[in-house]
Amino acid sequence: IMVPDLLLCLSVGYAAALKPTCLSAQFRRPGDYIVGGLFPFGADTLNLTARSEPTLVVCERLFIDGLIWALGMKFAIDEINNSTSLLPGVKLGYDMYDTCFEPLVALQPSLLFLTRNGTTGIGVLCDYTDYQPRVTAVIGPHKSELCLVTAKLFSFLLIPQVSYGATSEKLSNTELYPSFYRTVPSDKNLVEAVVLLLNKFGWNWIATVGSDDEYGRGAQEHFLSIAGNHNICIAFTGLIPTDLTDPEAKNHLEDTIESIIKTKVNIIVLFAFSQPARALLEHSIRMGMSKKVWIGTEAWMLSNIAASIPNIQSIGTVLGFILKAGTVPGFHKYVADLFTSVQQDKFCQESREFNHLMNSDVLETQCKQCDHISLRDVSSMLSCSQIQPVYAAVYSVAYALHRALGCTHQACLKAPVRSWQLLHFMNTLPFEVNGQSFMFDQSHGTNTGYKLIVWSWKNGTLKYLPVGHYQDTLYINKSQIQFHTADQKDPTSECFTECQPGQLRQIKGYHLCCYDCTDCPENTFWSTKDSSTCTPCPEHQWSPVRSTECYDRSERYLFWNEPVTIALLTLMSITTSLTGLTAVLFFKNLETPLVQASGGKLSLFALFTLMLLCLSCCLYIGKPSHKLCMIQQIVYALCLNGCFSTFFIKSLEITLVTEFPHCAPTFLHWVTQRRAWLLVALCFLTECLFCLCYVHLGPDHLRADYKSLPTEVLLLCDTHSWVAFALMHGYNACLALVCFLCTFMVQTSGKKYNIARGITFAILIYFIIWIFFIAIFATLDTVLKSVTQISTILTISLGILGTYYIPKCYIILIKPDLNTVDYFQNSIKEEPEEDSQ
Repeated sequence: IMVPDLLLCLSVGYAAALKPTCLSAQFRRPGDYIVGGLFPFGADTLNLTARSEPTLVVCERLFIDGLIWALGMKFAIDEINNSTSLLPGVKLGYDMYDTCFEPLVALQPSLLFLTRNGTTGIGVLCDYTDYQPRVTAVIGPHKSELCLVTAKLFSFLLIPQVSYGATSEKLSNTELYPSFYRTVPSDKNLVEAVVLLLNKFGWNWIATVGSDDEYGRGAQEHFLSIAGNHNICIAFTGLIPTDLTDPEAKNHLEDTIESIIKTKVNIIVLFAFSQPARALLEHSIRMGMSKKVWIGTEAWMLSNIAASIPNIQSIGTVLGFILKAGTVPGFHKYVADLFTSVQQDKFCQESREFNHLMNSDVLETQCKQCDHISLRDVSSMLSCSQIQPVYAAVYSVAYALHRALGCTHQACLKAPVRSWQLLHFMNTLPFEVNGQSFMFDQSHGTNTGYKLIVWSWKNGTLKYLPVGHYQDTLYINKSQIQFHTADQKDPTSECFTECQPGQLRQIKGYHLCCYDCTDCPENTFWSTKDSSTCTPCPEHQWSPVRSTECYDRSERYLFWNEPVTIALLTLMSITTSLTGLTAVLFFKNLETPLVQASGGKLSLFALFTLMLLCLSCCLYIGKPSHKLCMIQQIVYALCLNGCFSTFFIKSLEITLVTEFPHCAPTFLHWVTQRRAWLLVALCFLTECLFCLCYVHLGPDHLRADYKSLPTEVLLLCDTHSWVAFALMHGYNACLALVCFLCTFMVQTSGKKYNIARGITFAILIYFIIWIFFIAIFATLDTVLKSVTQISTILTISLGILGTYYIPKCYIILIKPDLNTVDYFQNSIKEEPEEDSQ
């Protein structure tokens, strides 16, 4: 929006501009101290490659922004010269030249600034302490590429140089450029702001393009160096030519657009000046690229060169950062008045006289095009061109000079001041611009911050709508941003989602920064120390899926309070009680024919060992240990041996009577009465020897199984030596086999009780159970292993009780009339008389 004074002058300035003015003569003024100025009055130099002689380089086109920046310097110095508090009584002069955005062009006035004051020659001295160059300080140039050249020249003589637009991070090196300053933030601050913007919207799949110059390359290089640290994946990176007259430039731009289209990104970050940016945007429109979000910078976003492209609204959403610069009060009126004055002959005559005092024959300002423009030509740019950085640059020099001269509010000593003497005051003391305090930091820059703006089109008119700001932290008012999407919401541009704790990045495709998030599997965890892999948990710990830590495994064994344990204990109690009751019943009827025929006291011993076998089930319940594992099998083998040894004695007795009746009188007394106990003891001692072998060869031991259960460690007894296991239990199996062979063919008459049949069925049940037990026991690695052993013990015990002892208890209790000597005496031997019948 123009100020009223500016609007009033538009028609007058346009009418007067029909004839040449003397605006080109307004960029030199004599003074007590001269401040040099380097501004891009023009652009688009002629083909430098065809230059065969060191002649003057001329620019083809007037650059309005450069003219406005130069007028900003002129305005600031005129304001200082009219001030009564800053440099009172001292008149600053200025000498401004065109740089044409070319280092080659900028070198000529830079060398002029280095000449000894009053001459056109540069002194070659050993010591330049007392050397007085033509200028006290230099304002500009605008581009980093030019500053990298000129700053080395001015730093040699320590002439203060304050740029109003150079943002390259290379210029922050105060060792290489000790006298270089700038009133704009460096690219480092800009890039940090862009990265925060991308993170705010969750955009991590982007393309970045830079102009092939110091600004574009430097900003892009710095952006790439920190983007990866903020989880931003670069799908494409490229440079666009600045020399658009090059025949290869068009092909290069088309290749760039095609590469961006192939990546399918929705976000493009563009670090470029207005001309390269315009070329890229024009090609994107012509090649039909879909709408994108273009993140730009002040270098092209505020330029009418890019905004004036036909059908520019079709590119999508333009969002980016510009300097957070304040307004310069009175500047618009000053420009309007100046354009009126340059039409007056008297004013122009005075200006030419000032130029003559400045030795204008040495080097002209080179802004002949300035004499052929009107206020109307520059009015559209006055509202958007950033003047404050130039304005602040001039004031920084003025304040330093004010302090170097020891000025008061009334007067200054007009003593000779060397340029290098200003550096101390510029490094250490602040300066004020329109009430705002500024101070150069350690890298000789000022971080004024940025405004976040978006291009807003209404009725074909472009407006720069502020939607946020950045200074150390980023603030965005998302509700004010209307994106190009159908719902006007922010588009997505992701090649990955942010992984949650416990998830692992799995790279996909050929972009190393693109990945899918996969959960860490069970028994692994994700650690911040090594986020690239899922770390396995230690053996004694576990973790669920997508875990960030491991947990200690709980111990798993057959607990006393488990339902299956309670059921087994109940069955054990019943079996033990039945065995005990049977033993009591046999003891009370010890002298009866039935008990005597069953073995008498040997039966009590068998029932006692059978009861111990039942009680041994308790060894398999609860937390196991190495000793407990060893005792389990030994107790089982010895108790079963005690029972089977009595069966063995009874089976031998049956065999002698039935198979060897003639030898029976000789050997029968060894398997009856007291001598039978010797055989029982011998069988028991033999089993003890096998138990010692079992202990020696390798008893069952405690094993912690970390693989069978996901969250627990399974404590179980594991067989160390199957040979030792087979020897110990194989002996009992041999006894059982002998008993079975001795009894399974024995028959009796219906009038006699068949004791052999009970032994046969008891042994048969034992073998059947053991066939299943071995098959299950050898392969099972769970808590059910203990359940299997307990079930085997109880089943065998109940089988022996049910087939051998319970029928005898039935006779004792229900049919006592059969408990006679006649029914049981020689019950295994048939009567010959009945056979003859």
